[in-house]
Amino acid sequence: MSCEIFREALSARLDGEAGPLPEDQVDAHLTTCAACRTWYERSAALRRSMLVRAAPAIPDLTARIMAETPAPPREKWGLRVALALVGLVQCGLAFAQLLGMDTGMHGAHSGFLEGHLLNESAAWNLAVGVGLLWAALRTRAAAGLLPMITGFVVVLAVLTTGDLIGDRVTAPRVLSHTFLVVGLALLFAVHRRHRARHHPGPDLANAAGPDEETTVQTHGALALARPHSKRTRDADRPTGRHHAA
Repeated sequence: MSCEIFREALSARLDGEAGPLPEDQVDAHLTTCAACRTWYERSAALRRSMLVRAAPAIPDLTARIMAETPAPPREKWGLRVALALVGLVQCGLAFAQLLGMDTGMHGAHSGFLEGHLLNESAAWNLAVGVGLLWAALRTRAAAGLLPMITGFVVVLAVLTTGDLIGDRVTAPRVLSHTFLVVGLALLFAVHRRHRARHHPGPDLANAAGPDEETTVQTHGALALARPHSKRTRDADRPTGRHHAA
């Protein structure tokens, strides 16, 4: 029998496939045929060299990377402490309202603040105070509180202006809302500080085109530019629903 059929069976063995001949017959041929044995050893060595290679030498850049990486911004507690103080004041105003202290309201409509409406107003003020305290403790919560408190402040400002013009509220009561406005401003500042702290790195928005991701050299260090491309109407749609060009 020709050696070609045996070498075909040996090639299938190297690939982990079934060959044209039984394995015992192939092994018996290897013991008697030096040429096929040499061919099989060379083929196995060649396959092993293609599958298993030495890892390329990579220099240790740890020290350089650590030296060129900018330090994270230091935590500044001033805004958070001020926000916590405003939250405490807001909670104090709510408790004062719940305990029946001076509400600062007078006139024909003062009776509407009694009972349930008074408790509801105090509950809102207390909730806002607790929210400000929580945002001072966990700054990531500021993003969720901003829409609600902003809407509350805008509506309250409009209604308070109308009540002040109609002489249905006193000046001290209006001034008590100042803490809420200050709290909103501090909440926004804390939110901005939180975003800046958790998104470090240089601004590389203009380093590349709108649809590409590139690596640029910045101050001797490599930085990955991820430009914020403009979203199109089909950006978030499945591929099958994109409009044809």
